[in-house]
Amino acid sequence: MSIGNAIQKGTLIYIYDHNGKQITSISAPGRWPQDGLKGFTATAVSIQKGSLIYHYDESGHCVGRPHLATPIEREPCAA
Repeated sequence: MSIGNAIQKGTLIYIYDHNGKQITSISAPGRWPQDGLKGFTATAVSIQKGSLIYHYDESGHCVGRPHLATPIEREPCAA
């Protein structure tokens, strides 16, 4: 089964198959304006929670490790 659509309604993200049947839903508390659904592919949904982006499979299970939503800028090392 693959992901056909993902829609955010409030603090929930609903995942649908290609026939429009709901597969699962994922909670995405909106503490910050940028929190929530960031995108989806046929195999994963990306959701931002705070400064981290989490990836979920079509069953709603978190896959992989979360990563920072924006890269951290660092000062160059002194020579």
